[in-house]
Amino acid sequence: MSNKIYPIGIQNFEKIRKGGYFYIDKTALIYKMVKTGSYYFLSRPRRFGKSLLISTLEAYFQGKRELFEGLAMEKLEKDWIKYPILHLDLNTQKYDTPESLEEKLSTTLDEWEDIYGIRSVKKSLALRFESIIQRAYDQTGQLVVILVDEYDKPMLQAIGNEALQKSFRETLKAFYGALKSKDGCIQIGVLTGVTKFGKVSVFSDLNNLDDISMWNEYIELCGISEREIHENLEAELYEFADARGITYDKLCAELKECYDGYHFTHNSIGMYNPFSLLNAFKRKEFGSYWFETGTPTYLVKLLKKHHYNLERMAHEETDAQVLNSIDSESTNPIPVIYQSGYLTIKGYDERFGIYSLGFPNREVEEGFMKFLLPFYAHVDKVESPFEIQKFVRGVESGDYDSFFHRLQSFFADTTYELIRDQEVHYQNVLFILSKLMGFYVKAEYNTSHGRIDMVLQTNKFIYIMEFKLEGTAEEALKQINEKQYALPFEADGRKIFKIGVNFSAKTRNIEKWIVES
Repeated sequence: MSNKIYPIGIQNFEKIRKGGYFYIDKTALIYKMVKTGSYYFLSRPRRFGKSLLISTLEAYFQGKRELFEGLAMEKLEKDWIKYPILHLDLNTQKYDTPESLEEKLSTTLDEWEDIYGIRSVKKSLALRFESIIQRAYDQTGQLVVILVDEYDKPMLQAIGNEALQKSFRETLKAFYGALKSKDGCIQIGVLTGVTKFGKVSVFSDLNNLDDISMWNEYIELCGISEREIHENLEAELYEFADARGITYDKLCAELKECYDGYHFTHNSIGMYNPFSLLNAFKRKEFGSYWFETGTPTYLVKLLKKHHYNLERMAHEETDAQVLNSIDSESTNPIPVIYQSGYLTIKGYDERFGIYSLGFPNREVEEGFMKFLLPFYAHVDKVESPFEIQKFVRGVESGDYDSFFHRLQSFFADTTYELIRDQEVHYQNVLFILSKLMGFYVKAEYNTSHGRIDMVLQTNKFIYIMEFKLEGTAEEALKQINEKQYALPFEADGRKIFKIGVNFSAKTRNIEKWIVES
């Protein structure tokens, strides 16, 4: 039996190394990074190892050679110089007022001034930061290391509040500007976050910053690759397979389907979500571990604010400029959703420089749809999983009436504000439903020019549905027959239900359905 201790939720490198926790060696990449550049930015989804990366850099620049015994860094580094380090972690506070950010920055500056002394307490936050950098350099004789974890947390929490976001942007822009003004005193600066706000935002003065988020050579810096799994967890893979009662190959395929699939540039290997993967190994169970740690509601606010058609999410296309940068006032929610880890790169058209996006894996796709359902349909979060179960059982038993009665309840009591674009609202609810049902029965959902088709297939039945907004159920059924939607299934042997459905704009719900079998 494996004796590995998995560092679930532990983001401190020293604690991992001294506590004997399992660690996948990233130090060769870290060595390359610190020796070939001075200012870096890396964006990765939450729970992807960014804080551990910052902690590892901190231990390295503190000269703690003993923590790197047996790792690549031990052989690569010869000098082990101790540098003064200014480590700012913005992950530990709720930012809901301009003062909340200023208080966090001021408290951190107070701590640094306790170490390096104070010249003037009347200076701005940015000037205090500059003074601290200068004094740290003067007093130690060594260049200063600047490490910023979750630089964008205040900006993300202010999405939807333009005035607050403007305040945060101006504060952070001036604060991070100290890195450029004190370049001669700085050994290296590393900033991490979930998102990258645009060039007109907090990074506009940091034009010397290398954004390595889409650099292929640093893909393995955070997360876990397939190579790393097999090099470090091979015995554990067999144990996991035995515990599940499946073959080694089947287990590897399931792990890949559930947790792999993050592509941070077009020609890179896929990366596994480390939080979910290590939880799965520890418990020897598949679960939605990443989602259980919380999905930010700002994503839903963005989608609903811009009446985004969720069906686009499965085959969204965009370019590198959009993926790499978020304009806080943009009407496009895709960059935030991509950088937050809910979409990933699936393909690339080199001729036009266009990326195609999609869900990285089953955990994200299923988890995101489950998360969205209560925000779009009349169902609470507790009942949501049970509702999908009822839908699936209804169609598996041939009870299409219960399916539509339940669907009517999904649309009931929907406020007018939520459905100013009724057609998109109907499509979004049906898309979420078909996606969630698709994990249990075969479901297909397509839209084009306002037409909505849904096909559900079970062991015994095939349902072909046509939905009309302000048409009639009869017209919908007629379209199924005239366009011969059932033709591909006629030799199948399963019972076919052709169902025409009408939505009423007046009642904002399903008005009628008729069935032909």
